[in-house]
Amino acid sequence: MTGMTSSARPHLNRRLAAFGTTIFAEMSALAVATGSINLGQGFPDTDGPEEIREAAVRALRDGRGNQYPPGPGVPELRTAIAAHQQRHYGLSYDPDTEVLVTAGATEAIAASLLALVEPGDEVVALEPYYDSYAASIAMAGGTRVPVTLRPQDGSFRLDLDELRAAVTDRTRLLLVNTPHNPTGTVLTRAELAAIAELAVERDLLVVTDEVYEHLVFDGAGHVPLATFPGMRERTVSIGSAGKTFSFTGWKVGWVTAAPELVSAVRSAKQFLTYVASGPFQYAVAEALALPDSYFEEFRRSMLARRDILAEGLAAAGFEVFRPAGTYFVTTDIRPLGEKDGFAFCRALPERAGVVAIPNAVFYDDREAGAPFVRFAFCKREQVLREAAERLRAM
Repeated sequence: MTGMTSSARPHLNRRLAAFGTTIFAEMSALAVATGSINLGQGFPDTDGPEEIREAAVRALRDGRGNQYPPGPGVPELRTAIAAHQQRHYGLSYDPDTEVLVTAGATEAIAASLLALVEPGDEVVALEPYYDSYAASIAMAGGTRVPVTLRPQDGSFRLDLDELRAAVTDRTRLLLVNTPHNPTGTVLTRAELAAIAELAVERDLLVVTDEVYEHLVFDGAGHVPLATFPGMRERTVSIGSAGKTFSFTGWKVGWVTAAPELVSAVRSAKQFLTYVASGPFQYAVAEALALPDSYFEEFRRSMLARRDILAEGLAAAGFEVFRPAGTYFVTTDIRPLGEKDGFAFCRALPERAGVVAIPNAVFYDDREAGAPFVRFAFCKREQVLREAAERLRAM
């Protein structure tokens, strides 16, 4: 009987059995194996500001954060997060009771859902969604209820009637992502107002993933859901230093919310990582205080990259949904005579030396996402031009 297990039951918890290895790991490995340009996983190919990197080095040398930082995050960073919310959005948060530092936004999402959702609770989420949403809802024992963003006039739009119809007596929470990954949609003020009214009317909690808040290319910029009437006390807002300052490996994220919500999320978070990213927290505190010119230049540089890739993809024959936010472009491969995003993305490295992500991984309804493919443009301009040239040659 050597080597046999005592039970025929699979090792992996059945709540996670459907998820397996993430598509990002698979496609990034494929990029390395084929020497392809990786426009799949959303990480920059250059580091963020030199002075912020040096701030991390300084913290390391000064012995700040080399041991366990405080559970809620170092005071300097919590104060800086509160100041950032006030400066950019007029939202006032108490750094001591209404701010929580997490191991990236992914942990913030997991901790929020584990804390706030119980088995049998329904969570309404905008589909397609970042893959950790589905896994976190499953780990919490909740039930996913997708509301699908659909192509309309060159972008993906939310049907508010469909959203209202998705809410039942079992709905506990709305999970909202704007600017939206992977579609690049930015919800309008009117759409956000309607979501806020629905949450208040049905007494729902809301978790908002706002990690691309500083990458809104059109209009007046990002509008947090927490700024709407009745939402401050029921909304958990999530931010990320990785996306705003191009230090994704530091894994510094945060939650801002009313004290009782932060307390709940912290109760779950303390048994996940406990704490993380000690010296980096001090550096991110300095990053959040950078002048407006930094945030404006960051947005402008990403806008230029968006346009290089979007134009290159259009020239290669894709239908392109030019994003209003984030650093991803969603395309439709049907004009190329293709219809299966998985097969297309697995073949693309050999065909063109480029890696992308099939959007179907972000859908419960795989058929709805089948013809859509996502490309990341958070890369150097010359890399994007080379990728566009390879795709055109294909």
